[in-house]
Amino acid sequence: MQGGHVWKNQKQLRLGYTTGSCAAAAAKAAAYMLLSGQTLTQVSLLTPKGITLYLDVEYIEKSQGQVSCAIQKDSGDDPDITDGVYVYATVKHSAGTGLSLGGGEGVGRVTKKGLEQEIGAAAINKVPRHMILEAVEEQRAQFDCKEGLEILISIPEGQKLAVKTFNPRLGIEGGISVLGTSGIVEPMSEKALTDTIYLEMKFLKENGHDWCYIVPGNYGSDFLTETLGYNGALAVKCSNYIGETIDAAVSLGMKGILFIGHAGKLIKLAAGVMNTHSRQADCRMEVLSSHAAMKGASGAEVERIMNCTTTTEAIEFLKELGILDIAMESIVSRIDFYLKQRAGSELKIGAIMFSKEEGILCETSDTEKLLEQIGKEKL
Repeated sequence: MQGGHVWKNQKQLRLGYTTGSCAAAAAKAAAYMLLSGQTLTQVSLLTPKGITLYLDVEYIEKSQGQVSCAIQKDSGDDPDITDGVYVYATVKHSAGTGLSLGGGEGVGRVTKKGLEQEIGAAAINKVPRHMILEAVEEQRAQFDCKEGLEILISIPEGQKLAVKTFNPRLGIEGGISVLGTSGIVEPMSEKALTDTIYLEMKFLKENGHDWCYIVPGNYGSDFLTETLGYNGALAVKCSNYIGETIDAAVSLGMKGILFIGHAGKLIKLAAGVMNTHSRQADCRMEVLSSHAAMKGASGAEVERIMNCTTTTEAIEFLKELGILDIAMESIVSRIDFYLKQRAGSELKIGAIMFSKEEGILCETSDTEKLLEQIGKEKL
């Protein structure tokens, strides 16, 4: 791939390629060198996205009956912790006529249900697994090879990097996963984030948990565990993707979810905003102003709320006016309405909204029932 870019937020950003593409390219190069007896310094790979990569082959090692080599990961302009790591593939002759694929050093092992691979298998996801096997099969066909081949994927830095990923929470031990559905890394990919949300919730569901907490980020996570004292292992982080998280819960057949988040995020739900990133919508002051007005704030007071910069500042002013509690009652009724509208009839849903200064500001009508049900979940 040369010069691949996308435009996001008025910026030109460079595309990268996934660990799955690295593994497939390394396996293709190793198979070529094993079967041809020649050395290959660059390998091409057609990704599922339809983009052809031209990647340098590094750390070539040949021995009797096997070849090992590596491809260096390039995440482009995406802030990916695997950027720059080397993904190795070793291909060697084996008994029989088929292909086998395994994970070596730094590739995690699946220890719990809920992932694409069976318990005990290497954490190489379905699309990269197909890419790797297809790339090696292509070389077998080219050289009319009828013998079996064994492929081993390794990422030496994987065990060290795994602690910075969701893998420990998902029951993947000993390394990172080999990932990628398109073969290409798009900077700040929203799909990658929503896929992670889905996967984390799917993991809970398939391990027997039908009820869970949802937190937008670290504020919500800390409030859940440190202030409320609830089990953080039953929480899924949703970032700004409230609507997509609700959709995931419905599609997975979850019975109930409870959002716990800071007012700066969840206040937007009162206007029906289901992606809380400021780039999508920022209606915080409009929500606070309109509900303050309904509860008796004057025109001048509403204008002052509209001119606040933060929810903290606006909430403090509502408290000074003596209408914080009744304004929050009004706001939470709208939050309740929009959450239930998105969730439909099969999913129990609710929210607790808080601020650092005031603690819990409001909670929706089904919160106590949800807390009771989630409290019964045992890890």
